[in-house]
Formats: sequence, structure tokens, C-alpha cells
Amino acid sequence: MDLSIIIVNYNVKHFLEQCLHSVLKASKNISSEVFVVDNNSVDGSAQLVREKFPQIQFIENKENVGFSKANNQAIQLSKGKFVLLLNPDTIVEEDTFSKIISFMENHSDAGGLGVKMIDGKGTFLPESKRGLPTPWVAFYKMFGISKLFPNSKKFGKYHLSYLNENEIHEVDVLAGAFMLLRKETIDKVGLLDESFFMYGEDIDLSYRITLGGYKNYYYPETTIIHYKGESTKKGSLNYVKVFYNAMIIFARKHFSGGKANIFSILIHLAIYFRAFLSIVKRIFNKVYLPLFDTLLIFLGFLFLTSTWETVRFKSGYYPPEFLQFVVPAYILFWLLGILFSGGYKKSVNLYKISRGVLWGSVSILLVYSLVDERFRFSRALILLGSFWAVFIILFARLFFHWLKLKGFRLDIKKSKKIAIVGHSSEAERVRKLLEATQIQSQLAGFIALDKTDKGQNYIGELNQLTEIIRINRIDEIVFCAENISSAQIIRTMLDLTQLDIDYKIAPPESVSIIGSNSIHTAGDLYVVNVNAISKASNKRKKRFLDIEIALFYLVISPLLIWFFKNKTKFFGNIFKTLTGNKSWIGYISEQNTFENLPLLKPGVLNPGDLFAELKLDTEKKAQLNMLYAKDYSILTDAEILFKGWRNLDR
Repeated sequence: MDLSIIIVNYNVKHFLEQCLHSVLKASKNISSEVFVVDNNSVDGSAQLVREKFPQIQFIENKENVGFSKANNQAIQLSKGKFVLLLNPDTIVEEDTFSKIISFMENHSDAGGLGVKMIDGKGTFLPESKRGLPTPWVAFYKMFGISKLFPNSKKFGKYHLSYLNENEIHEVDVLAGAFMLLRKETIDKVGLLDESFFMYGEDIDLSYRITLGGYKNYYYPETTIIHYKGESTKKGSLNYVKVFYNAMIIFARKHFSGGKANIFSILIHLAIYFRAFLSIVKRIFNKVYLPLFDTLLIFLGFLFLTSTWETVRFKSGYYPPEFLQFVVPAYILFWLLGILFSGGYKKSVNLYKISRGVLWGSVSILLVYSLVDERFRFSRALILLGSFWAVFIILFARLFFHWLKLKGFRLDIKKSKKIAIVGHSSEAERVRKLLEATQIQSQLAGFIALDKTDKGQNYIGELNQLTEIIRINRIDEIVFCAENISSAQIIRTMLDLTQLDIDYKIAPPESVSIIGSNSIHTAGDLYVVNVNAISKASNKRKKRFLDIEIALFYLVISPLLIWFFKNKTKFFGNIFKTLTGNKSWIGYISEQNTFENLPLLKPGVLNPGDLFAELKLDTEKKAQLNMLYAKDYSILTDAEILFKGWRNLDR
């Protein structure tokens, strides 16, 4: 066997589905096996693999054992001459596997190989090629010096940024997202070190490969998409601690005493430095907007106070204490009003800001009416100040939104203009899926793959994509993966990197559409809005409703009992519902209509009671059961109880 592909998954079901589709396409003409190791996901990943990919060897862990141990589980079972460690949030080209195997066969000195990676917008990911993080290399990276001098061989060693990203190079470190290994190399240098729970294991193994006499290669003649869907945000303090502590483990393992100690000191300095920056940034992000508003309002009061004095009193009237103490108190009320109204949340909501100022003004006037007359300076200035506060804050938000400043973006639900690339039937399926996801979008039209596949709503061909985007002002392109190859998708994204366009990919026969809008996001996901009855929150709501309704019926039973023929059955249903043996609403009891649906208690009433006047066949009953289970709502239960109450003695 040529290739063993190993994918470790943790709660990224939809990304995994898309990844597996691309992997199976790329494996068609290669002797290969695919392993998925799931680290106790709770998002339905296991069910997805078992139902949609039965040909895959599935290892289901009962706890999260970490990246290294999970990979080792599959490596020990693998039979391939080469082993590929692949992230679930990746998409490979159809010829990726044949190309990398051919390269390894022609380079007997290669122990490991990595490829060119791009994010979901087609932007090159610098971690595709990396140098060994020696103390000084790590120092330049951690303190941002490598970013200042990316083309320097001295300062740019961490990401080898001075090397051409489109040429083959020997490198020190391979990325764990795509890491091809020669099986004999693993047998010689050992498995992944399980003391690395997450991060650092790829650096450690890459270094051991070079120590074992092999070379690591960066191979850009095939490209993969990596959505970077890690569970830890890269800007977070938690990520900094986890990643840099992994670096300490690496240093202690491979560097001599003095060198390891220096590295450890640098790492700890970096952690404290990043922590300090994180705290300062967090505080600044919380206070800069209220401070800015305070300045604007206070400057307005300086003008309002002097103007009102001149107009109303012809001379100075208000003591210095008014501007020194009273006006700041007014401003505090308005700021608190905006805060509690939600006006300081991102994105900017003008209505919430206006509401907050109104609440603040009402509070000021209430306090004004209660304080001693010595401190009642002017209702007019309170009202004038309120108008000024609303005007200047809203004007500032609109102005800075117009300047496109980060942090001042208005909460405007802009409709995305989307074009779908694919053949007629699949493009129509994806269109319906987009409608079902309930995202705010406008379909510009379909883009044909060639001249033979044009139909209704088609606005052009794939080779005209740049022109189509500009003329139709497209915001987002959705590729139908059933019709267009991963290689063609990736080439198109690379060709259009100069355009500010978002991309999504719709896997075949899937209810998800996946993409990523930047290197800093874990990925964007459109899924059909399903509020399944099997959700724990919905189960609790349904049980609570059952008890409430049962108690209500019990209280009014002296009046209600006379409407039912089978009075004993009515009381029996109340007590069985209270004890949890029944539910007021269940499935329509028809054989084979709820075989694959979540389990429910037997119901007194059912969704069919909404349509008592209709004669429902088996297919309609199955459809009603499915709709009830898929989009559960207490309001639906209430409607069924209202329309079917005459059958409570059923």
C-alpha cells in the first residue's frame, strides 16, 4: 500500500465532511487507506463518519487524548509506505497525493514533506515553511522583529519568509496540518511525542527527522486550502501559554542545559509580554469609546454653557463647579445609559445609543427633581446637553463608519450578493440550501462551467469570473464541489486574490456550505437552521410544558371533564404525563414513520391534530413527524393543544 491518510478530528464535523470528500477524490487511483480518529467530539462527527463514509477506518476515542496520541493510534495500524497527517479543516487537490508520492519516490533522502497552504481567501499561509525555533529565531518571532524584516535571512528564519513560496526548498519544520512522512523514517526516529498535547509536536518530529539523517522538503507544486479552524484563538492568552509552553518542552528535550535555560527565559518573557499587551489591549478596547464620547459631550457643554449664559442671563451665571462636577455627572449618566442599553457592543447600533442617552436623560431629571435646590442649575442645559449628546455621538459613529475605521462599523445587516458556480441541478440544490440557512443574501445568478451548461439565471462562464464579479458586484462565490474539482477551485482563488471576494464550497449531498474570510477566522459555516427536538434545551422545555399543562388541566378538570366521553382516560393522561410516562405531544403513531427520528414519549396528541380535516397517508404522516422533530417549537405544541383539545381523552 502506498499511502495511509490520518485525520484527527475534534468537533469540526462540517469541515471533516468537506475534507473527506476531497481526500476520497484524491485517493481514487492510489493504493491507500484513510483513518479518522475522533477525540470524543460532541457535534455528531462520529455519526457522520459512520453513515456517510463507511469505507473509512474509524477510531472513536472516549476522551480527548490530544493530537499526538490520536495520530499515533492510527500510525501504529497503518500499512502504507507513506503516512500523511492531515487536518480536518483542509481541502486537497485531486492530484495532490499522486504528486507528493512521486516526489518522495524520486527523493530517497526525503523523510518528510509539506505543501503550499492557502487560507479560505486564497492567501498564502506562512507556516507552510518554517525554520527551527532556536532561542534567537523564537525571540525575533515572539517580539515581532521577523515581521519587520521578512526578507532578512537572519530575522526571517521562523517562517523562512526570505524563500520563494513557489519554489521547492529544504526546510527545518513541517506543518502538522499537512505532514507527509516516510514510514521507514517514523520507524527509525519514533512516533509523535505524546508529551505535546497540542502544538509543538510537528516541530519536534520534524527536528527528529533531520537528526535521523533525512531531509524535510517544502513542495509548492500542489496547493491545499487550510481553514485554520483551531479550537484556540491565536490571539488569545490561552493560545500563547499553550503554544509557548510546548516550545519549552521542545527546548528542554533538544537543547543543551544553558541553551535550554536561555530559551525558557525568553519564552517566559514572551508570555508575560503578550499577557501585558493582552490586558492593556482589553482595557483600551473597553474604555476608549466611552472616553471619546466623554470628550465630545464635554466640549459641547463648554459651548452650550457659555452660549446659554449669554442668551438667558447676559453674563456669567454658572459657577465653575458646574463644569467641574455637575457636567461630568451628567455625562456619567448618559454613558451608563448607553452601556446598559447595549450601545457599546460591536457592531455599532444607533438605536441603542439613542435609547441609552434617553434613559440617561430621564435618570438625570429624576435625580434633579430630588436634590437640593442649590444643585439644580438648569433643566434647559440638561435637555440641550441630551440633544447634543445624541447628535454628536451618532454623527461621530456615522463619520467613522464612512471612514471604515475598525471598531466603528455600524450594525447594518447588509445582504450579500452571491453567485453559484456549478451545473444546473447542483447549483439549484445549493440555492435552495442557501435559502434554508436563512442568511441575508441576494442571488446574482449561476456561473456555468462551460458553454454546454447554460440555463435560466446563468450570468456567464467560469472563464469570465473576474468580469462577472466586477460587473455584478459579487460579494461571495459558492463553488459546487460535485461539479468543479478542488484543484480548479484553488486555482481560481489564487487567480482572484487581488479581488476582495469571499469564497464558500458546498460539498455534494451535504447540508453545509463552508468557507473562511480571513487568516484570523476559524471559518464561516452556513448550515440549515435545525432546532432539533433532541437538543437538551428543547427536551427540558418540552418536559416543563408537559408538567405545566398537566397541572393546569388538573386544576380546571371539574369544568373540563364534562367535555370528554372517556373521563377515566383523560385523568389517566394527566397523571401519566406528570410522571413522565407520556407527553402531551408525540409522533403520529404509524409504523415506519419515526424509525430514524429522536425518541419521544408516547403522545396524547400529535402533529396530525393540526390537520384534523385532512386524511393523511403514510407519507404525509412521516413528513409531519420529521418536520416536528427537525424544527421543534413550544408554540407548535401550544397550537396542537389548542386545536386538538377535544382529543385529550384519547
